[in-house]
Amino acid sequence: MSHISANELKTKGVAVIEAMLAEHSEAIVSVRGKDRFVVMDIAQYNYLRECELEAALAEARADVAAGRVVQESAEAHLARLDKQA
Repeated sequence: MSHISANELKTKGVAVIEAMLAEHSEAIVSVRGKDRFVVMDIAQYNYLRECELEAALAEARADVAAGRVVQESAEAHLARLDKQA
């Protein structure tokens, strides 16, 4: 990953982001010497979101396979939550 300073971003604008992303999948924006933000191409972002969703789906499937689920109506679910509160 490559770094872009906030000052560089302010003076060069989006062009500095485009240049960094031409060589790297992500760029870190630092503010006053501290890493604050990550900038990436929208395709990379969408890929990472898809990975998150796949991981959540795998976790849910593992919970179902292990019997760590409750099957109930919405009303029963709300009643159970009220009892836990």
